[in-house]
Amino acid sequence: MEAAKAGFAEVGPDVSLEEIARRAGVGIGTLYRHFPTRDAIVAAVYQREVQQLAEAATRLLGSLSPGEALHQWMRLFVDYIATKKVIAPALGAIVGGVSELYASSGVRITDAISLLVERAVAGGDIRADVDAGDLLRALVAFAYAPAGPGWEASALRLIDILMDGLRAPRRGD
Repeated sequence: MEAAKAGFAEVGPDVSLEEIARRAGVGIGTLYRHFPTRDAIVAAVYQREVQQLAEAATRLLGSLSPGEALHQWMRLFVDYIATKKVIAPALGAIVGGVSELYASSGVRITDAISLLVERAVAGGDIRADVDAGDLLRALVAFAYAPAGPGWEASALRLIDILMDGLRAPRRGD
């Protein structure tokens, strides 16, 4: 999976399956046993990215304050979008479309950010009026702005600014 992700990132959406197998250090037959079609490997890379992002919410909550967990998760969201942008053309070419793939990923991502927002509000780390759906729309806007040089750095700066605005006021403020 890492070899496929790297291949998509470095070569582009048309990276050959032979190149992915070479990067993974396996024969093409081994690759085809695990991923019988190009669509299968593209979908698997995307699903893995979604799974890692969704699971990061619980992992981050286990080691950081709820507000910091939310902040770090939003930064991971930019990495997820960067990968999605690279493989989007290949995803779009999947036979039968990607609507089911996107629908299930949307639920997982929405559940993750909802959990983070709920915990951060309950912990007093962010304002009580923060809505997870609004926050997700803001993240999507940051990440899907025109992709020019430096878009990722800009998105990360915007997340830092957004997080500053989300913080709950301290007593006396």
